[in-house]
Amino acid sequence: MTQREQQILDWITEDPMISQEALAERAGITRSSVAVHISNLMKKGHIVGRGYILPAGGYVVVAGAVNVDIGGQSAGPLVGRDSNPGKVTVSMGGVGRNIAHNLRLLGVKVSLLTALGEDPHAGQVMDSCERLGIDLSRALHVPGGTTSTYLFLSDETGDMALAVSDMGIYEELTPAYFARHQGYLNGASLVVADANLPAGALAYLADHCTAPLLVDPVSTVKAEKVRPILGKLHTLKPNRMEAESLSGMKITDRASARRAAEKLLETGLERVFISLGEEGVFAADHQRDVWFPCCPAQMHSATGAGDAFAAALGWAFLEGKDLADSARAANAAAAIAVEGEKTINPALSADAVQQRMQEQEERI
Repeated sequence: MTQREQQILDWITEDPMISQEALAERAGITRSSVAVHISNLMKKGHIVGRGYILPAGGYVVVAGAVNVDIGGQSAGPLVGRDSNPGKVTVSMGGVGRNIAHNLRLLGVKVSLLTALGEDPHAGQVMDSCERLGIDLSRALHVPGGTTSTYLFLSDETGDMALAVSDMGIYEELTPAYFARHQGYLNGASLVVADANLPAGALAYLADHCTAPLLVDPVSTVKAEKVRPILGKLHTLKPNRMEAESLSGMKITDRASARRAAEKLLETGLERVFISLGEEGVFAADHQRDVWFPCCPAQMHSATGAGDAFAAALGWAFLEGKDLADSARAANAAAAIAVEGEKTINPALSADAVQQRMQEQEERI
């Protein structure tokens, strides 16, 4: 899809009854040119009939980070200022990309709004997303830019010794970029954003996005970008430390988790799901709160649990599940995630989550 076709499709998504004359005026082109673009959109399946009938089925937009992770693990004790024999791996990462990947495993149609550089890593990201069915057609390509890269070095035990994070490209994700895709954002069933976005971009989404907005604070430092917009969010997905930072309340038990959640909900936030690691999840809205312990799981790697947790909240929202079932779904997805050898466990699926949810209910 060309940039102009994307622009026209976004306007049609925002207002399916818009006329070709109005589209031409917005785009600053002739009506006949609009007709050609619409014809191309129909041929490509983005419009499926007369009257701008859009394809059936909701979609989720994820706005956030995608990284290329380059890791080196030495075969023996690290020797400084020297070449260490070992193993080097390259994999796809980033909170936004990982959430989008998990959503695809759950059967959700998903688009990723992110920034890519003009380098070989951008091609790797695009190839990976294409294989997974993640729509990257609206991603920002920055001329001369460097795709976000995370470089780390581990010792022979796997403990990280040093890392460099090059994420400066995300400063290019300005409000103007998201404004260009406003129609598409508003047409989504849900928008998921991570706090790797600049503060201005998060504020723009909170102020202008009419679709429900779910935000992952990512870290206690980056959570500060979320503080000013808490009252405009539909769902917040913090871990214990992020919830403590944003609420100013120490969480030690269910009662203190409830106080922290109440503090966050006082801002106008609709729902909060606090992931408590091995202690499970505490969730609350303006009517009730629930707490569920972790699902039993054979732990292999906890790295991707939070991203699977967030994706399952998105899936549960699309499924119309209530607060309790949404918390169970997130709990179940996190349990499946930690059983995988890598950040993303390909065993995650809607059926697998529902089975774990049933097992949770039977134990209560």
